[in-house]
Amino acid sequence: MPIYEYWCDSCHQIISSYRQSSSVPSPACPHCGKKELKRVFSTFSVQKTYKDVYENILSDRELTQGMIHDDPRAIAEWNKRMSSGEKPLPEYEEITERMERGEWPVAQIEEKRRKFTGQRENKPTID
Repeated sequence: MPIYEYWCDSCHQIISSYRQSSSVPSPACPHCGKKELKRVFSTFSVQKTYKDVYENILSDRELTQGMIHDDPRAIAEWNKRMSSGEKPLPEYEEITERMERGEWPVAQIEEKRRKFTGQRENKPTID
C-alpha cells in the first residue's frame, strides 16, 4: 500500500498515511483532529531491476573480463552489485573478504556447499 502525505493548515503538520489509493478520502489530522488536509507531493524510491543491474555489469568491460578469467575479485564485485551493496551474511563475510583480496577460499566454499546441501564430507571407506 502506498504512503500518502498530507498538510494540515490548522496545526501546520505533515501527516503520513497508508492509503489504498489516492481516491480514498483524506484522513483526519492525528494532531488536531481537523479533516481539511491537503495532499502534498512526497518523495519516493525506485529500485533498479535485475535487468538494469545486469546491463550495468555487462557494460563494465573490466568486470566481465575478470569474470571470464575466474578472477575472485570480479566474482566478489558481481555479488556486491547483484545484492545492491548489502553486506554479506556473517557466515560468508570471510569468503567475500578473501575473494576481494584475490584469493579463492576453496575449502570454505566447499564446506558451505556441503552444509547447504546436507552432504557429508567424502571420506574413503576401508573394506
